[in-house]
Parts: sequence; C-alpha cells; structure tokens
Amino acid sequence: MFEGMKKGLGDAIRKLVTGTAIDKKSIEEVLEEMKRILLQSDVDVKLLDEIMARIKKKCFDEKIPSGLTLREHVLKVIYVELVNLLGEKPAALIGKKKIMLVGLFGCGKTTSSGKIAKYLLKQGLKPILVGLDYHRPAATDQIKEIGRQIGVPVYVNPNRNPFDGAKEALNKFEKYDSIIFDTAGRNALDGELANELKKLGEIIRPDEVLLTIPADLGKVAKQQSEEFHKLVGITGVIITRMDGTAKAGGSLAAASVTGAKVKFIGVGERIEDFETYDPERFVSRLLGLGDLQTLLEKAKEAEIKPEKVEKIVEGKFTLQDFYEQLQSMQKMGPLQQIIQMIPGAGMMKLPEGLMEKQEEKMKGFGIIIQSMTPKEREDPNIIESSRIKRIAKGSGRTETEVRELLNQYSQMKKMLRQFGGMKGLQRGEMKKLARQFGLNF
Repeated sequence: MFEGMKKGLGDAIRKLVTGTAIDKKSIEEVLEEMKRILLQSDVDVKLLDEIMARIKKKCFDEKIPSGLTLREHVLKVIYVELVNLLGEKPAALIGKKKIMLVGLFGCGKTTSSGKIAKYLLKQGLKPILVGLDYHRPAATDQIKEIGRQIGVPVYVNPNRNPFDGAKEALNKFEKYDSIIFDTAGRNALDGELANELKKLGEIIRPDEVLLTIPADLGKVAKQQSEEFHKLVGITGVIITRMDGTAKAGGSLAAASVTGAKVKFIGVGERIEDFETYDPERFVSRLLGLGDLQTLLEKAKEAEIKPEKVEKIVEGKFTLQDFYEQLQSMQKMGPLQQIIQMIPGAGMMKLPEGLMEKQEEKMKGFGIIIQSMTPKEREDPNIIESSRIKRIAKGSGRTETEVRELLNQYSQMKKMLRQFGGMKGLQRGEMKKLARQFGLNF
C-alpha cells in the first residue's frame, strides 16, 4: 500500500531513529528529505511549507517534554504534524442508515458500495445494495455480481429509471438496517449528472453521502470534494486505489482540507481490501512504526485464535499449528501489508521482492505439510530421509523444499525462544518507543 511514499518516509525516519548523532543539521536533513517525498506524493507546496515550519519550531525552540530524548521528541512532533496533515479521525458508520455513494466515472464507486455492505455485515447489520447507475452498461451486472459474492441482496429498477429505483427501494426495503445507493458517474461533473444527483439526494434524504475518489487524483481531489459538497453535501470521502499510486498523500491531504473527513480507504481489488481510515494508524505505518490495532482486527476477522498465536510466540508450536496459522494468515491479505503493521518491522531494510517470494514459499509449505502424516506434523523430529522423499513425492515439491521447510520451522522456534516469548516482546527500546505513540503490545 502507498509504497512510494511509505518507502521514502520510512527511509528518512530510519535515519532519524538509527543515526549515531542527532543535532540540528541531521534533523533539517531528514525534514528536507521528507518534504521532497511529500511533494512527489502531490501534497500542496504551501501546506507543506506551513507544516515544516511548525515542525522546526517545535523541535528547535520548544523545551523537550520530560521523559523524552531529543530523538523521541523529534519523531513524535513529525508524527503529530503528519496526522494533522492527513486528516482527523472520522466517525464510523454505525446503526441504521441510508447511504448514497457519489463520484465521477471509473472511481471505484460500485466496488466501494460492495465493500461498505461487507463492512456493515461484519457489524451484524442487514444491508441491501441498490443500483442506480443506468448510464454505464455493465454497472448493474457488476453490482449484482458483488451482491452475490458477499451474500447481500441487490435491487435494480426494471425500467432503468434512477428516480423510480430510489423511491421503490425506500418503500420496499425499509426493514433493512442500511440501504446503500450506488449512483451514476460521468467523466466530469456536468449539468446532467449534477441535476440527477441533486434530485436523488432530495428523494433519498441520505444519512451519509460518501464521495469516492481515486488516490491517483492527488491534490485535484480538493476541487472535486468541494464541487460535490456544494451539490449534495458530502459527509465523508472514500479514497480508492491506495495500493497503486504514489499520490496517495496528496489525495488524503486535499480531501481533509475541505473539511470532509476521509472515512475509508480501498487498499486492493478484493472486497476485503477495505479499511476504516484512521490517520494515526496510517501515519504510524508510513513511518515504519507499525499498526498493531489493525493487525489485531485482521487477525480476529481471519479467526486466528489467541492461544495458537501465544504457542507460536513462545516457540512451542508443531507443524500442524504452523500450517493452521499459514491458512489464517492468507485470509488477512498480502504478506507485505501484514509486515507493515508489525511494530518496528517497517524499520527493517528488506530486499526488493522478498515478501512476494516468501508468500509463494508459504503456499508451497502448506502443500508440503498437507502431505505429512498427523504424527509427522506433531513431531517433525521423526522426519528423516525416506520420509522426506515420500513427502516430496506426495506434495509434488522437491526434497530440497521439504528440507527448507523443516529448517525454517526449526530456526523459527529457536529464534522465538531467544526472544523470550510474550514477555520478551514487552521489553526493550521498541516497547519504549511504541508507548510514546500509544501503541501497546
């Protein structure tokens, strides 16, 4: 996610955290590097100048708070200012609501409608999708397919009339907790689209009007937010395609400046690739400090059992436990995204493409473990040469891959025991640093 901006800021912060000396010159060098990265991410120049001026004033002129070193103080000032730049914490979508999604053509509005429906399902609510986009030929087919995938009903007006469709949905589905209206888009906000949206707003009288904006718009998002807000009074913003652009920072900053809070971000093409936007968590990930809260939420959704996690952390796990965790982790999303959420992992300099290769290996490891007997999974020490040969043949993998799995399993157990299990994770400098940002683990 937002790899260009994250890598650049992460490298700058790494210098600050790991550098041998910290003085005015080294701080100014880090700030200049950060400014360059944020400019490349399409953040407004004037806005950046104001932020950098505030950071320098707090770092160089203000007294360092008691209990913090200069290094920790500078890092916290940067963190707080970036959180302010990228928006306030929004209110979540809770309870019965009529939700109308608006936006230009090709912004990911229909997919976002399905993602919101899935989000509401997780809250135990009963949503329904209403397709009101009759201008794009495949729009109604797309929303029907999304509804089928997530198990949510979809209503489409048989005469393809958006106004009748909105009225009928309000009458027929008032027993549903949430009605999500997917409206039409255009290449530009022209008179025809403006009139249609305005009339739909008067019919639906939505509790939430969510503007969908692709992240690659950058700072142009500000103008689009303002235009739609004047027209239908948007209550929040969804930013899509966060996984495929370097301009995410510009879109987030531009939308936030309008006063319309960014409520959700789309971080991939799958329905599951959707997050409540929390600038504190987002900035924490950007700076390589991790995002334990989101990681725990994803783990809960993937039904990863805490007792199993503790066994692994303590280095007391079997190959069967390892296999079950591999399956659960795959539900949580790409390994690269998971690694970013682990506190301190973002500070590590990992080789290019390592996570992608590791993800492929993990899939292979799962197949190999499936080819083992229950006894072998519980006690890998009994796996000798003849068993390796049989397991490789049964899994369609090489004997070298089987040995690599056994070796990695053994090394992981040894490493985790050296860390000292759960207690070991709760000690040291990273724990101290995390506490400065309210990250407890």
